Amino acid sequence: MIKISLCMIVKNEEDVLARCLDSVKGIADEIVVVDTGSTDRTKEIAAKFTNKVIDFTWVNNFAAARNFAFSQATKPYLMWLDADDVILEEDRAKLLRLKRTLAPDVDSVVMTYCLQKDSYGNITSSSRRNRLVKKARQFRWIGAVHEYLEVLGNIFHSDIVVTHSSTHHDSDRNLRIYEEMEREEREFTPRDLYYYGNELLDHAQHTRAIEQYKKFLATGQGWIEDNISTCGKLADCYHHLNDQEQALEHALLSFKYDKPRADFCCRIAYYHSSKNEIAKAIFWYELAAGLKWDPSCLGFYNSACWTWLPHLQLCVCYDRLGQYEKANEHNEKALAFRPDDASMLANKKYLEGRLKT
Repeated sequence: MIKISLCMIVKNEEDVLARCLDSVKGIADEIVVVDTGSTDRTKEIAAKFTNKVIDFTWVNNFAAARNFAFSQATKPYLMWLDADDVILEEDRAKLLRLKRTLAPDVDSVVMTYCLQKDSYGNITSSSRRNRLVKKARQFRWIGAVHEYLEVLGNIFHSDIVVTHSSTHHDSDRNLRIYEEMEREEREFTPRDLYYYGNELLDHAQHTRAIEQYKKFLATGQGWIEDNISTCGKLADCYHHLNDQEQALEHALLSFKYDKPRADFCCRIAYYHSSKNEIAKAIFWYELAAGLKWDPSCLGFYNSACWTWLPHLQLCVCYDRLGQYEKANEHNEKALAFRPDDASMLANKKYLEGRLKT
């Protein structure tokens, strides 16, 4: 059985830290909590779970803090979590099984990061992260903000889920770091440009976000998933600026980087639907409905676009054309994913009436 050091960096996490650490009892053989300047009870709470609560002077660099946490660990495998993450019971069992069965040649284990669930408990937004790594490989964190773990070698893709359950965060912290970098004229990596754009978008500064996103794509050095994500975020920015033609252009730009994905097909279909170009909308929604998500993809997963949403919109489109059998067919397919959805059940009743007449 492998031994695991859980490595965390924290600051003012008294509301969530105990919940996180409770969820890894029996999984982590060592817990390293690196505190970057808490002024609440965070360190006191951490001390109830581990004797390795270590201060680290904050230098506006998340990678530096995470690398320090890794350096303090002593077990052969390192796992990382944020304070507002939890391991649910089903995934605890999977992690314990992984500890017993992990092949010795595995360098990193990828797990799903659940960002959001619907009312049915289905994951609606997620990504994949290198979550457990072999200490001997000396993998390093990179990036002052939105840091990532640079991993090579034999990667095992697991079905284990880490669930994000945030209660609060400093919404301006990352933006302040990037703006300080800009004032000091420090060099931005392509990844910095991408995440700077994200922070600006989150703060509704759409014109400034567009500038950073275009700089990012112009480098030609971005990770493919960030390139694709940027196309969607540029489309969002132009949508907020009421420039729907540019929104469409940047949705289509995503095809430069990969084959069509369901979320972009839905964007394009919506554009045509809003212009009453129903045949074109049907084409793109049908394409979205026929696509299958690759579970090994490390990009963000929008469940709705890959499951029920294209069928619901096809129901609407076919209804507008008076093709009620086709509309009902797609509403039934949407209901298969969300059997208690009020709007779909209302569609069902409406369409049954239409089909009778």
